[in-house]
Amino acid sequence: MAFSVTFKKEQYLTYILSDSEAISQITVVPERGGIILLWKIQGQDVLYLDKERFSKPEMSIRGGVPILFPICGNIHDNTYIYRDRTYTLKQHGFARDLPWEVTQQGTDNCASLTITLKSNKQTLLVYPFEFQLDFTYELKGNSLIIRQKYTNKSEKKMPFSFGFHPYYYIPDKSKVIFDIPSSEYQDQATKKIVSYDGTFNFDQDEIDVGFQSLTRSLATMTDNHRKLKLVLSWSDIYSTFVFWTLKGKDYVCLEPWTAPRNALNTGKKLTELDPGTTCEAMFEMSVESI
Repeated sequence: MAFSVTFKKEQYLTYILSDSEAISQITVVPERGGIILLWKIQGQDVLYLDKERFSKPEMSIRGGVPILFPICGNIHDNTYIYRDRTYTLKQHGFARDLPWEVTQQGTDNCASLTITLKSNKQTLLVYPFEFQLDFTYELKGNSLIIRQKYTNKSEKKMPFSFGFHPYYYIPDKSKVIFDIPSSEYQDQATKKIVSYDGTFNFDQDEIDVGFQSLTRSLATMTDNHRKLKLVLSWSDIYSTFVFWTLKGKDYVCLEPWTAPRNALNTGKKLTELDPGTTCEAMFEMSVESI
């Protein structure tokens, strides 16, 4: 059989999803925020990972595919008000820091792993809603699909946004061509709206921009150095696409978000889920040889 799901105990219990025919493999660490840590295709790394930061539980992970929930980016002063009470939420929320539970695995038509995160006393202190998140990672060939279910277990509407923060390994940014479905972005540093012509100035110390006027739910990144093309596609609920990188680092982050920064305060593009209902979404990454 081409598909397999195995696990091993390293610093953390680690699950490996494999497609032996495609020589494609992902590594998932449920304890560290349910993160997809590595993705290799025929021995080549698709994702970047700062291994030193990963080894330190007190540090956020730079690498893999971190999960963003119940906010994307930061909120003003890291605070928001709900029913006259002030709450504090740090950047990108808490899902990427908490241990997830493995609830299902399969090898029928793909290598799949379902992980679950439920609200608890810790989350209720900063986000007063009961919830359940169920993510299924599906690996087949050179394609990786993340199917998501967000369920409101509260007796009140649940406001939130969600997204991903994938770090793609790019050893030579000058050899990469981006196709992002928008003609303008907002620069996070200056807050200015800038016309986008398909290029970025990688001489800057940091690039942190958000595209909001998306014309389609698909973007590509062609790496002429490694002869690979990355194709990203997502559900329509993802309305914001963030590009982030640091000078001298071998990665770029291409991030689908359902709402821009501070949406929990502004309400812009915020998802508000009725009690007992579920929101479903999909994010797919695939790699092609060129």
